[in-house]
Order: sequence, then C-alpha cells, then structure tokens
Amino acid sequence: MFNGRNCRRYTSVTKMKRILSALLLLLSFTATYAAKTTARSELGEPDLDAIARESVDPNSKFYYPKLHKAFMANDTTMTNEEFQYFYYGTMFQEDYDPYREAPNQELLQELMPIYAKDKRTRADREKMLAYAMQVIDDNPVDLRQLTNRIYVYEQNKKYDLAKIWQFKLNRLLLVIAASGTGADPQSAYVVVYPQHEYEFINLSGLTATSQRFEAPCYDYIQVNKANANTPDGYYFNISEMLKQYFAKHPTELEDEEVSDAEATED
Repeated sequence: MFNGRNCRRYTSVTKMKRILSALLLLLSFTATYAAKTTARSELGEPDLDAIARESVDPNSKFYYPKLHKAFMANDTTMTNEEFQYFYYGTMFQEDYDPYREAPNQELLQELMPIYAKDKRTRADREKMLAYAMQVIDDNPVDLRQLTNRIYVYEQNKKYDLAKIWQFKLNRLLLVIAASGTGADPQSAYVVVYPQHEYEFINLSGLTATSQRFEAPCYDYIQVNKANANTPDGYYFNISEMLKQYFAKHPTELEDEEVSDAEATED
C-alpha cells in the first residue's frame, strides 16, 4: 500500500551541490517568467492520467518515443503541450527511476574540479560537453546537464545551437512553472525528479537553502528571499513520482510495511 508514511521514508533528498556555471549570467529568465502566466493558462496542472495513457500509445501524437525524437533534434518545433507531455511522460517509461544515479559517476567526479573553476579551457569545456551529452542521452530532462550543454555552446561561440537548447530548457522550466504556483500544497509544483526541485528554483534566480517533507507527499524547499514579495519557500508534489518508484520496487514497499507492522506491535 502506498501511503504518506512510505513517502516520507523516501523523500530525504540530499541537498545537491550547486554546479550552476557561468550560464546563469548568460541566460536571462526575465522574458521566460514573464510568459509564465500565459503558459499556466495554456497548460495548467498536468493531467497525469492522460499523459500516462498517451505516452505509451503508439498511435498517439504524444507517444513518448515520438516526442523524445523531436526533443533531441536541433530545432525548436515542439509546442508547449508537447513539452508538457514529454516532461511528465518520463515518469511512465520502463526505465524511469526517480532516484537513479547519473551515468559514469567516475567521470562526474573528474569533472567536479572543472565545474568549480572560474575560467575553463577549451579542453575543460569539451569534457563538460561530452559528459552532458552522455547524461542527456540517458535522461533527456536532466536540467543540470542541459544547462551545461548550453554553456559550452555559448563559450564555443556555437550560438545557434545554444539558442536551440536554451529554448528547450526554458520550455521545460515553463512546464514546471505552469503546473502550479508552489505557494501551498494544493497548488504545488509537479516535477519528475527530486533534484529538479532545487534546479528549478536555482534556475529561477533564487537559492534553495533547505528541504523538508510534509505529509502526505510534499517536499517544501525553503529559499533565500530575493525581496519582501518572495515567498519563504515552495511546495512540490511528489506523489506520482513515489507511486511510480514503488510500482517498480514492490519489495521495498513490502519491507517497509513489515517494518511498520513490527514497530506497531512493539
């Protein structure tokens, strides 16, 4: 049985290290978030039942492999609705696991000193791009590596490619922004990976400072207030994320239920 108690056990997401590069100085999200209201009225909260059904139907225009092919192309032809079905359709694919590690952890560790540099050589950037492409091939909605990919294109003066992939990253952020306001649990944002909570906030120009779980299935991310009008934090609904996780790891859920039963008897 999936319940808030199980959810709580799996939402202690470690505060991720901020690896946001100089791209944050290059990307201007003012225009993007000025369009947030329009995107919300067009898309709104995702209909996850419909997305689950359409993303696995080969006859649907929202069939995930079709959208994946379109997303990976070097163009900007996808609509906002297609971006929404693509982003949330991630949760209904066979290989989806919200807590899986990025591939090639050894290379990632080698890159950590490069991410920390103020200035990076051409070789540094090529290594960053190679890893970003590897991760995006494994997980196309990895916001961090999409950010790094754009940064390298900008630094290498491949401006057309940078604009294309900035467009894609901005649309994914708009999809999340359109899912709610984050002001309270009833209007919580919906993301497909726990780390997207931090990345969405950081890429919005704020700084995430802490995380706590609130029953039945919400993460609350506290932020450094940018001004008096900035909320103290934002809510994220992770119920579908956890539902899909336990559907693929039923033995873990059974183990938790046994532990809970034993604890109750004691």
